[in-house]
Amino acid sequence: MSNLAIAKGKVVFVTYSLYDQKGQLFEKSDIPIGYIQGAEKGLFFKLEESLNGKVEGEKISVTLAPNEAFGEHRPDLTFTDEVANVPPQFHYVGAQIDFQNDQGDIKTFVVSNIEDGKLTVDGNHPLAGQSVRFDLMVVEVRNPTPEENAMGEPLSPLQTIQ
Repeated sequence: MSNLAIAKGKVVFVTYSLYDQKGQLFEKSDIPIGYIQGAEKGLFFKLEESLNGKVEGEKISVTLAPNEAFGEHRPDLTFTDEVANVPPQFHYVGAQIDFQNDQGDIKTFVVSNIEDGKLTVDGNHPLAGQSVRFDLMVVEVRNPTPEENAMGEPLSPLQTIQ
C-alpha cells in the first residue's frame, strides 16, 4: 500500500458508485478505473479536484450539478417518428441507433419510448439534466511509467513498478 497522496501527474485508480438525482444506484464499478491526475481526461473536473490529497483506502462522496457532469437535457436531441418509418430491429425500448452527421461524427441514440404508433429516440445521456452523486474509493496512487506519461493515461491497474 502506497502512502502517496493524489497530486498532479500521479496515476490514480478508483472504484465508484454513481447515483441519480433520486438517490437510486445507476452504475457501479468494483473494477478500478484509472486516470492521470491533471491530464484532463478520464474523470469529471470536480471529481479530480475532490480527490486531490487523498490516499489509498480513502473514500469520498461528491455531488455534481448537471453542468458539471452529463450536461443539461437537450430537447433537440430527442426525435419522434412513426414506428413504420423505423427498421424493425429497433422496435424496442433500449435499442441503440447510430446516426452520422454531415461532418462524419457518429452519435448514438437510444429508443426511449414506443407509444400510440410512434417511436422516440433520445441522444441525451440518461442522466442529462440531473444532479448526480459519485461515491469513490481510492484503490491505488503511484507515479506513472514513462509510457503512461507519453500516453497521458495509465496502462493497467495495480501495476508493480520494478
